[in-house]
Amino acid sequence: MGGMVDYKGRPISRSATTGGWTSALFIIGVETAERFSYSGISSNLISYLTGPLRQSTAAGAANANAWSGTANMLPILGAVVADSWLGRYRTILLSSLLYVLGLALLTLSAALLSLGSSDCDLSKGEISSCPPPSPFHVIIFFFSLYLVALGQGGHKPCVQAFGADQFDDRDPSESKARSSFFNWWYVGICLGCVAAYMVLNYIQDYVSWTVAFGLQCAAMALALVVFMLGTKTYRHLVLDDKSPFLRIANVYFEVFRNRKTPTTTFDEAGETPLLHEETQFESLDHKAEVTSVHYHVSSPSKQVDSICINSLTEEETQTLFTKQGNTMERDMGFGYQIPAASLQLFSSIVVVVFVPIYDLVLVPIGRMFAGNPSGITMLQRIGIGMVLSAASMVSAGLVEMKRLKTARDFGLVDMPNLPLPMSIWWLVPQYVVFGYSDFEICESLH
Repeated sequence: MGGMVDYKGRPISRSATTGGWTSALFIIGVETAERFSYSGISSNLISYLTGPLRQSTAAGAANANAWSGTANMLPILGAVVADSWLGRYRTILLSSLLYVLGLALLTLSAALLSLGSSDCDLSKGEISSCPPPSPFHVIIFFFSLYLVALGQGGHKPCVQAFGADQFDDRDPSESKARSSFFNWWYVGICLGCVAAYMVLNYIQDYVSWTVAFGLQCAAMALALVVFMLGTKTYRHLVLDDKSPFLRIANVYFEVFRNRKTPTTTFDEAGETPLLHEETQFESLDHKAEVTSVHYHVSSPSKQVDSICINSLTEEETQTLFTKQGNTMERDMGFGYQIPAASLQLFSSIVVVVFVPIYDLVLVPIGRMFAGNPSGITMLQRIGIGMVLSAASMVSAGLVEMKRLKTARDFGLVDMPNLPLPMSIWWLVPQYVVFGYSDFEICESLH
């Protein structure tokens, strides 16, 4: 197994007992706990910002989007650090420690804010009589929040790749196991998210934000312990000694050197050579594709538009959709009111239900008619995902029109703390459609 070593740096042979499902199960468990902790923040952050921190809806949405955008960009830095200096194992350890520290500080900040607001009930959104948070509370909260984003930035790009490292794709049996690993990996992610939506969101809205943050911190600390328990079983990829900046510089040097070099293509029959000149940007795109092979990523420059559009829609599910739900009738009977953020579990449920249908029914049908091993092409999946992403926002817009009309008809426009006589289940279709669109786009870019 070229390029792979054990935890002591010794080359691994095929007969070695490292790697495989023994290691993968540790890693899947870690990811499930991490998604539980992260989703507990991202799914309901808007409620904390507009509740205990007393921010307006516009300011809260802006801050939630800024944090989420930062959290989604930091994995680029984490990937460079892991692939060039620390390696995936050490990066996961370091980022997990930062993660636990950030969550511990979030717990402390929520506890301090509760102590300073002992005369009002923050857990149920009754904040009209609560004093505004002090600058110290705000600073420690945002410092903690972005420390979590930094930890997630190192964790996210490494854990899945480290799990894949535990299987040798040149060995037929391990190659099949590697494919199965990704399926169970996705199930682990969905289970972590569903647990956060069902448990943490309820605790945040009706018990205590301090307790919720404390549970997230405990889950991440447990994940770190589990990860370390598997240390002796892991396989490690040998680092490339070449600097990442040198590799990037080499791409641009090659673009500049060949900026006027004609490239050769062939006609449809594959026989007659055709010459044409690439523009600098076409050449850069080609170089980026070639360079990306080292990182097991396909056509990064062609993925940017799809990722950005999908991310914009995803942010709406965690801000606009949640604020819509907070104003609607949420009574489920027996005195239970479902937290608005918990409806995000429908996006995860649709993925868990649809994946087997897609693999066992739709892919074979696609192979029969299109002759493509994957059923349909990557671009077709992205296209379907983008259309459904737009449909999700159309559904949200129609629901918002009805919500505003209901508020006007019942004279509740200026009474945001009173629920509208409109069921929160009106929001389910937009969550379901988005869940499937997210699956199509993210899996095609995998």
